[in-house]
Amino acid sequence: MISKELLDILCCPETKADLILDGNTLVSVDKNTRRRYRIEDDIPIMLIEESEQLSMEEWNSIMEKHGRKVE
Repeated sequence: MISKELLDILCCPETKADLILDGNTLVSVDKNTRRRYRIEDDIPIMLIEESEQLSMEEWNSIMEKHGRKVE
């Protein structure tokens, strides 16, 4: 599990946007890129080329689940 302290300093390497811990992934709050980074053995894999771009629907669902305002 990623600590709160680590989560507070991590950001999306592409946009520098905040990240939300969603299960075993980190999701960027940036609406344009909608990047999801996996976590393996408690280590975030923060490589853009290894990330996944979420559909708008999936990204909206994750943001709403975590109480983030979606515009």
